[in-house]
Amino acid sequence: MRIAIGSDHRGVAARLRIIGLLERMGHEVVDCGSHGTDAVDYPDIAADVAGRVSDGTVDRGILLCCTGVGMAITANKVAGVRAATCHDEVTAEMSRRHNDLNVLCLSAEMVGPEVQDKMLRTWLDTPFEGGRHARRLAKITALEHHCDDTGRDPAPASDRSGGHPSQ
Repeated sequence: MRIAIGSDHRGVAARLRIIGLLERMGHEVVDCGSHGTDAVDYPDIAADVAGRVSDGTVDRGILLCCTGVGMAITANKVAGVRAATCHDEVTAEMSRRHNDLNVLCLSAEMVGPEVQDKMLRTWLDTPFEGGRHARRLAKITALEHHCDDTGRDPAPASDRSGGHPSQ
């Protein structure tokens, strides 16, 4: 798998460690920086990784910052990207199984290396289930393509019922 990875200045050490792990696992890694400890703006790094996922240059992306939250917010602004901050193996697994997450955002400081590695392996090994989850992702994609800057809900009220959450 071809994976882009990026971090802000607070995630450099974790990013470099994860690159080594990914390479040992046989993945091709595209390192999008940051390449030092001088402060950088995380949206620039997130946009680079997310853009590569969006245009198909890479299969998936990984982003690290202090919490992972800012990276996820930024990455989700890019069409076709489904990014989330995961904090444990369960959220990493479910993000793939139900949401087909293509950009994993990690805290470089609030989650230790052992947990990061377990989440990463789980995220890489878990397939998307499809089925009812594919229908839901199609709705997200439609929303992504039809929202405009007026803030209106593009779906008619009759389309919002969706039935029981477990369907």
